[in-house]
Amino acid sequence: MSWTNDGPLTGRVLIVDDHPSARQSMGDILECAGHQVTCCASAVEALRRLEHASFDVIITDLQMPGMNGLEFIRALHERGDEAQIVMVTAHASVSSAVEAMRYGAFDYIEKPFNVDQIEQLVCRALREGDSETPRAPLRTDPFTSAAMIGSSPAMQSLRRKIQQAAPTGETVLITGESGVGKELVARALHAASRRAAKPLVSLNCPALSPQLMESELFGHERGAFTSADAPRVGRFELADGGTILLDEISEISLPLQAKLLRVLQERTFERVGSSETTSLDVRVLASSNRDLRREVAEGRFREDLYYRLAVVPLHVPPLRDRREDVPMLAEHFLAQAATRIGRRPGQLDEAARQLLVQYNWPGNVRELENLITRASVLLGESVITADDLHPWLIDPDGDRLEAEGEQHEPPVGTSLHCMERRLIESTLEHYNGHRVQTARALGIGVRTLTNKLRAYGYAPRAKTASRAA
Repeated sequence: MSWTNDGPLTGRVLIVDDHPSARQSMGDILECAGHQVTCCASAVEALRRLEHASFDVIITDLQMPGMNGLEFIRALHERGDEAQIVMVTAHASVSSAVEAMRYGAFDYIEKPFNVDQIEQLVCRALREGDSETPRAPLRTDPFTSAAMIGSSPAMQSLRRKIQQAAPTGETVLITGESGVGKELVARALHAASRRAAKPLVSLNCPALSPQLMESELFGHERGAFTSADAPRVGRFELADGGTILLDEISEISLPLQAKLLRVLQERTFERVGSSETTSLDVRVLASSNRDLRREVAEGRFREDLYYRLAVVPLHVPPLRDRREDVPMLAEHFLAQAATRIGRRPGQLDEAARQLLVQYNWPGNVRELENLITRASVLLGESVITADDLHPWLIDPDGDRLEAEGEQHEPPVGTSLHCMERRLIESTLEHYNGHRVQTARALGIGVRTLTNKLRAYGYAPRAKTASRAA
């Protein structure tokens, strides 16, 4: 499995379902998306398979003869299996969903579902797994992620504040520009807290419409709206006992902000379509790349909600304000990239290091990671020079930085489309035409890569992984 900031991930998926047609349809969908799929007809068969193989995501039906889905999830929990678990059911109920989450399930999906739903859910599960979301007692140091790396005074101060705030259980507002690692800071807060053994549930607020946001946060009852044909558990209820992260909270509408304020004040809520009040024991973390005080002044964010969220404010500094951390981060990403693509890590020469330190990094840590990954893919295990990196660095005004090594500089006026095609073709050639490896290296999904190749005039034939029925 590989990490990508923009495109889908691909990984090893185990499907456990006693219905052959369900196994076949899910397997076909996920194989077309580039995943390696294995199918089992029962939970017992799956447990035997897991003695000899590991998977990134396990999709299990709830209702199965013999050992059912919940019993299977409990067995995986007792074994300490680290796969992300998705429960599939045609008999959704609040109790079964909450029970599954208690034993480490990532999410659940109701039958019937469409292609996009299952693909997106598996992609989210892979992202959670790649980010090492703690579902069981912590096994790794929460301060070793990229967001925590650095010896600058700013990073030392941030780590100290996280260590002070984590055990308290107080609400934390994490601010900073896009790409600085706000979500990773939230994970460190959760992992170092007393709630680390409970779920950390995230909600990406900009990804949902105002109509869907309330249901996603608080859940809904059957019949609450037109498409609500079954009850659904909301993110707050799934996070009960643990932590919820409201990512980019400035995107929540004003009416919903009022309901969120009540949750923070009273720790109670009602599902959409229900008058029954439910109590909560959950820690709230929120993040924003906007200045919420300015949003308050301009009437786009409630002042009372701001003060409820900013009990403990943490600001993640941009990379340009901690340039001395850049070489250490670059080495970290070189090692990560080498592990993903199966090579020894490349090395930066002194000129390349100085170039990275001097650059302003408008995309912050995420931009640095992408740059180092690209260099690792295209330059291999060789020494990476400043001339190699110059063509890929853009200054804040949007102009390409001048490079002494013109052999790496594309002709002036080269379109972005042409540059993208050159990068895709060179990466595809490096991996001898293997689309899955190429997509992983580029940080995009196999389907996206296939569509781009078709647009360039290629007609690649899909490769499918073998499945055990």
